[in-house]
Amino acid sequence: MEETEESNANKKCNTKTRTFRGRSNPQKHQFQHQLFQYSNQFGICNQNPYHRYYPALLPLPPPIPLQLALTPPLPLNHSFRSKTRLQKPSCRLNNPPLAASSETHIPNVKISPEGFPKQTGIPLKQEDGRKFSGSRTEQALVAAKRPDSGGVEGPVISLLANHFLVQFDSSQRIFHYNVEISPNPSKDVARRIKQKLVEDNPAVLSGAVPAYDGRKNLYSAVEFQHDKLELYISLPISTSKPTTLCGGLDHSQEKQQQLKLFRINIKLVSKFDGKSLSSYLNKDGDDWIPIPQDYLHALDVVLRESPIEKCIPVGRSLYSSSMGGTKEIGGGAIGFRGFFQSLRPTQQGLALNVDFSVTAFHESIGVIPYLQKRLEFLRDLPQRKTRGLVGEERKEVEKALKNIRIFVCHRETVQRYRVYGLTEEATENLWFADRDGKNLRLVSYFKDHYNYDIQFRNLPCLQISRSKPCYLPMELCMICEGQKFLGKLSDDQTARILKMGCQRPKERKAIIDNIMQGPVGPTSGIQGREFKLHVSREMTRLNGRVLQPPKLKLGEGGHIRDLTPCRHDRQWNLMDSHVFEGTRIDRWALLSFGGTSDQKSNIPKFINQLSQRCEQLGIFLNRNLIVSPQFEPTQVLNNVSLLESKLKKIQRAASNNLQLLICIMERKHKGYADLKRIAETSVGVVTQCCLYQNLVKLSSQFLANLAIKINAKVGGCTVALYNSLPSQIPRLLRSDDPVIFMGADVTHPHPLDDVSPSVAAVVGSMNWPAANKYASRMRSQTHRQEIIQDLGAMVGELLDDFYQEVDKLPKRIIFFRDGVSETQFYKVLKEELQAIKGACSRFPGYKPPITFAVVQKRHHTRLFPVKIDPSFIQSQFQDENIPPGTVVDTVITHPREFDFYLCSHWGMKGTSRPTHYHVLWDENQFTSDELQKLVYNLCYTYAKCTKPVSLVPPAYYAHLAAYRGRLYLERSESTIYSRNTSTFSRPAPPKALPLPKLSEKVKKLMFYC
Repeated sequence: MEETEESNANKKCNTKTRTFRGRSNPQKHQFQHQLFQYSNQFGICNQNPYHRYYPALLPLPPPIPLQLALTPPLPLNHSFRSKTRLQKPSCRLNNPPLAASSETHIPNVKISPEGFPKQTGIPLKQEDGRKFSGSRTEQALVAAKRPDSGGVEGPVISLLANHFLVQFDSSQRIFHYNVEISPNPSKDVARRIKQKLVEDNPAVLSGAVPAYDGRKNLYSAVEFQHDKLELYISLPISTSKPTTLCGGLDHSQEKQQQLKLFRINIKLVSKFDGKSLSSYLNKDGDDWIPIPQDYLHALDVVLRESPIEKCIPVGRSLYSSSMGGTKEIGGGAIGFRGFFQSLRPTQQGLALNVDFSVTAFHESIGVIPYLQKRLEFLRDLPQRKTRGLVGEERKEVEKALKNIRIFVCHRETVQRYRVYGLTEEATENLWFADRDGKNLRLVSYFKDHYNYDIQFRNLPCLQISRSKPCYLPMELCMICEGQKFLGKLSDDQTARILKMGCQRPKERKAIIDNIMQGPVGPTSGIQGREFKLHVSREMTRLNGRVLQPPKLKLGEGGHIRDLTPCRHDRQWNLMDSHVFEGTRIDRWALLSFGGTSDQKSNIPKFINQLSQRCEQLGIFLNRNLIVSPQFEPTQVLNNVSLLESKLKKIQRAASNNLQLLICIMERKHKGYADLKRIAETSVGVVTQCCLYQNLVKLSSQFLANLAIKINAKVGGCTVALYNSLPSQIPRLLRSDDPVIFMGADVTHPHPLDDVSPSVAAVVGSMNWPAANKYASRMRSQTHRQEIIQDLGAMVGELLDDFYQEVDKLPKRIIFFRDGVSETQFYKVLKEELQAIKGACSRFPGYKPPITFAVVQKRHHTRLFPVKIDPSFIQSQFQDENIPPGTVVDTVITHPREFDFYLCSHWGMKGTSRPTHYHVLWDENQFTSDELQKLVYNLCYTYAKCTKPVSLVPPAYYAHLAAYRGRLYLERSESTIYSRNTSTFSRPAPPKALPLPKLSEKVKKLMFYC
């Protein structure tokens, strides 16, 4: 039996009118956020009397319930008409927007010292003229405004950014229509319907060529003849599916395409022009006026209209085989090239951010050859047609195929199906009842009706219905093309996909320029002209600045005690130098998993040379282990209880005071997660893992890297700033008033995992003024919950730890939040800032000023150096990345708010991606120069390497700690969150399993780095 994915689209058109609820799935947009929507609350800005149907781009506070006149829905018993029905509007649409009357007062907004706008009571009038009784007083958060016109420190550098200026006519009106199509089609069919609608009804649509988002939103530059339309469109849709019975297949087919009738209801819901957007970009009016999301969203749909017709959309990116073809990356996946585009408000005006993009798609091949490529244990499947699936194999196959769309090849059809699971029985054991109730064997059925002998009879069939048995033999199914790869990419696949997207600056810039001028890019259609848009095809030219590297302090025992990184990549080495603070490791052990006899024979040499390299770096590593090296087979990593007993035995041999356990593995192993969890929670010891293959050469660089990682984990630190932060920012920071730097991140499970909890982590610096040692806290929380649910408790614990270490509570808190998209800014700030303040309130009278900044790496802004000086040698400089320390805080940044791009690292491969810092709250009142210098200097204090890193260390450490928490759950989740594969409905996520408690012995150490 077969059931289509879009079953609703195959039902005959009902003669009763459906009740449409105007739902639209919220989409993640890259538009700049607005933290508080005053217009929704007070009805004084950019309002109209029509319900808005476009999806909300931002989380907004609940509005005061104004009584808006809405057109009532059609009654349920309303009958279809057999012709186009045109309706006149029930109210006129050319009324001006709601304005403040004499009894509707503009709110008097006052900013308190804490930064909260305080609003006075506001009498509002309803549409019938009555006032709302009572007054409303509340506090709201508004994003920090840019404190100045930008920084001035550092020499100027000429740059190009992949932002393309979009000029729009602010007087151009856009008419927003809600679209309801019945039966409900897929997005592709919906776009075909819209295209035919425009072709067949030019008069009714006033000759407009509207833009459509594939769901419910239609935008036109011209007003249609009528505000409500009911139209019918017939499209040739393939309906060649067999008659379905319970579990079976009927051989009757309709190979021809039938005309399918669709009803389209179109209703005008709003109309607006670009004057409010123009005013916002020009910084006219009050700061609290929000960005007009309606006009911005409409223009975004307009600019995506042409590319989306020619490309495969995946999120905000679009992919096409015409952009350099595809490339196999192994495991049944292929790499597609494409581009990302997003409309952004910037200081220069509206800009289109366009970037080169690469992602993995499922290879369009048969299911059997796909499984051969995807799963190692099925490599010889064609040679072993009688084999079945046993134990974990069945789970792996189901995991590989679940949710993939397929089509059949035993008959002519373009019907598509989604795989929901596998049958419990093998194909040869499957029976079903035909329409007469007679039981038929599936193998016999295919022989009788299709003259096909099923070859892989011991494999299960694909289950293609969520709720009832519908079977398809694997060998008769093909993977549909154009599907983003759903599984987790292997290390090899990831390396290949990264290589596809790894272009040096010159090459990447050329690709982006070609996209802007090419046949599938955002300027390839006619929609721009239709809506009076002009998109520049030239990248934005701007000036950045290059911050100077800080002077660094090294250990007192070395020959070189301070240095300034002066290489072009700002790296330094530790030759003739000691780490800033070396530790003494007296009690340690070594544990080996697997390895050949030759590999094991290298262990004494490794211990000796590692001890020597540590000594050269000012770290003491005892040459005598607490116990002799322990050699275990790799299989021990598969046995959790046995592994735990081995570790505890070593700990007991060290009198429960083991400082370090070095683990050497034959290969990467999934038991790594168990090893880390047991060591850090149950046993209480820091571990350092490495592979035997790295012990062959034992280079000085490898040993130095290993040594500084070990040193950081057991309580030491690699480097410190020679000129302390208070000496560099004397206006705000003082040596006797400590500051804590905190970082926070949330890691979520794999997209296909719909049950595992998310893991949140918070880290905080524990020393001042060096600020280079960080303690961590981790918590599991609700599946895919981005807001850190237990933030207050974690911050409170870190403040306790800070007080114990420094003997003072921090005078200031500077909080870096990673992993937040712009659509979540308001919610994260509102809830997490309050949690931080709540943690501080536990200490009597403690109200430190807080700076809350979001750190973003997953954006698509790229900066390219411009070489103007003819004395530069082209071959030497043409492909170079921007230098470390490059900062941009003008032209392409937010028109009003406090943000900047900082590239603190050297891009050795590909094109450097600067980190975007967006300050949402700033009670410390940093200037641009002060905060940029602070962040850049901190990037030199990262514990694991001798170069500046791309991300401010508190955020970097929080990311590592959250990943460690994910490891703690990884191996146990499979049993705790086991799913019943015979149930095809999506269950609600279970309550988050708490993380195991960290041992007190490692709790304050940087074990996660």
